[in-house]
Amino acid sequence: MSVSRSPRAAWAALRHWPRRRWAAAAAATPPAVLVLGVPTALVPTPLFSRSVPPVWWNYPTLLLTAVLSAVVLATYVRTGPVAGRDDATGRSLGSAGAVLSFLAVGCPVCNKVALLLLGASGALSYWAPLQPAVAVLALGLLAEAALRRLATEAACPVRPAA
Repeated sequence: MSVSRSPRAAWAALRHWPRRRWAAAAAATPPAVLVLGVPTALVPTPLFSRSVPPVWWNYPTLLLTAVLSAVVLATYVRTGPVAGRDDATGRSLGSAGAVLSFLAVGCPVCNKVALLLLGASGALSYWAPLQPAVAVLALGLLAEAALRRLATEAACPVRPAA
């Protein structure tokens, strides 16, 4: 099925969301901040610490990731009978975006893969400068997932001729 993924179609779908969906998105945003922010030590807790202090763009990335993830999650809240909708639309993009966001905002030397492959100085020299680009990619994937989910809501299902 070919569906327009224009921002206009997404806004049209959002305008028709019932309160139930908005409530789901609002309820999902704080846990998303905690799930991403606690292990990356952007949300201070005694559980985790960072070897390298966060940079300015970590916090906007954390908030945008939480909001976009909540919007994608809220699209799964049923509002009535839906015929022919593929609930897997955008799922892998959203998952990839969330994982990449985690890698982007995390401490560069706390990332075990980067640490094993590059060492501490390599993680700081090579991985840390790539993290902003990874954050942009992650947010792009989450936005595309949300756009696809919202576009399929606005699409008119085609019914077979009887």
